[in-house]
Amino acid sequence: MQKLIEGLHRFQSEVFGPHRELFAKLAKGQSPEVMFITCSDSRINPALITQTRPGDLFVLRNAGNIVPAYSQGSQGEAASIEFALVGLKVQHIVVCGHSGCGAMKGLLDPKALEPLPVMKEWLKNAQNTQRIMKENYQHLHGDALVTATAEENVLVQLENLRTHPAVRERLDNRTLTLHGWVYKLETGQVFNYEPVSGQFVPLVAQKPQDAESRTPERLAG
Repeated sequence: MQKLIEGLHRFQSEVFGPHRELFAKLAKGQSPEVMFITCSDSRINPALITQTRPGDLFVLRNAGNIVPAYSQGSQGEAASIEFALVGLKVQHIVVCGHSGCGAMKGLLDPKALEPLPVMKEWLKNAQNTQRIMKENYQHLHGDALVTATAEENVLVQLENLRTHPAVRERLDNRTLTLHGWVYKLETGQVFNYEPVSGQFVPLVAQKPQDAESRTPERLAG
């Protein structure tokens, strides 16, 4: 906790003050273009990975970057998705998995979930991922299998996302684009799913036109 408290003091003195205008603007409201759905894993920092600043991403995090299929009793994730689309009018939704994901390891080894009954129940939202892996990936093992599971899970969760009424409406109107990403912890690479090739390929961004930093970390110097 002391590390967190010291960080708060640095934020207030080194970040907030010099960028008071930005935070004053954000205090009046938010208008992110992107909803970013990713894992709760402590090694994942969406703003750091994408080099974005406060107000750029509407972030939803949970174990395994899971989007439960829509139902009348949906709450939590469904409410966040609805608000992002109807309230904030986001134009893009990214579902981002990652290598070394503990939730994906749990899918592959259900016995390991016995001490975690709530997690076991939660991962039922990824049963299709589990089925796909059993049917198609018996030849993979170890880290390669976990990464492949993360990739397939991203695609399954994108399908679940399409069951949400607000998502369907925006897709029908062509005012929303869905993206499937997988972040590789060990290299920092991000792989994007390309429907045409049916593959996850390295995401290569164009060089920014200016060198101005856009992240809280860099704003801190």
